[in-house]
Amino acid sequence: MLSVKFWGVRGSIPCPGPDTVVYGGNTSCLEIRADERLLIVDLGTGIRPLGEWLKANDLKKYGKIKADIFLTHTHWDHILGFPMFTPVYVSGTELRITGPVSFENETLKDIIETQLSYRYWPVRAEELAANIEYNQIKETTIDLGGGLTVSSKYVNHPVLCLSYRFDYKGKSIAAVIDHEPFHNLFTTNPEDANFDAETAREGEIAAAEENEKIINFIKDADIVIHDAQYTEEEYSRKHGWGHSSYEYAIKCVEGTNVKKLAFYHHEPSRTDHQIWELEERYKNNSDIEIMMAKEGVVLLA
Repeated sequence: MLSVKFWGVRGSIPCPGPDTVVYGGNTSCLEIRADERLLIVDLGTGIRPLGEWLKANDLKKYGKIKADIFLTHTHWDHILGFPMFTPVYVSGTELRITGPVSFENETLKDIIETQLSYRYWPVRAEELAANIEYNQIKETTIDLGGGLTVSSKYVNHPVLCLSYRFDYKGKSIAAVIDHEPFHNLFTTNPEDANFDAETAREGEIAAAEENEKIINFIKDADIVIHDAQYTEEEYSRKHGWGHSSYEYAIKCVEGTNVKKLAFYHHEPSRTDHQIWELEERYKNNSDIEIMMAKEGVVLLA
């Protein structure tokens, strides 16, 4: 059995309060189970309640907590829950954190563990009880054994960012988080002094090819969890921020044989009622099964 549980569904910043209790206010964190094997996507604030749950359940059931954590990228809303992840303070915990190679000199380990210094947190990384391994990757496919593979694909975001696809015994879940459509980076206006017809044409081709790669990456997935922080009208004012619209997410899965689409990385200012209204709008105007990601919900692939 392959399943996903949502522990954090917001983007940019945690947003607790009376207007976010239904869908949740924690930032990015997914729990994926391939039968009893534990996989986690992102270390946002949703990792804190997940950690408490693992201590109360997995630790008692298996005698230790063991997980593969796949990090999409190192922006704060995707890593700031790490110091509050209870299993890192439990002896015997085994974690392997896999994520993209940074474009800077710092390693993945350096960036995550910088949070665990006295200027930010009372416990240093050297004092953690867990055994933590770091694995920096690019686009690849990792065979985790037992019929479980994890594939990674670069997406369009201001910092290097990976999407992940989990395939297990004929079922699949794809997480395309913090992504916006690829656009032509060159001017297409003939009146612009920098306009070059051949360059503009090549830019259009390159953008189309990259967008097609994302579509092929999610093709035939049972569940696609896709960034959808904005409406199309909102996105028109926020090109380059690294997030998609609901309309674009729907467009990506149309004709791909995807069975379920979950909108993810909700705009932090969006209230529960506003999210519900948007959910009703989009699910009633599409042949694809559509839902808004909600903390605590479990989906079976």
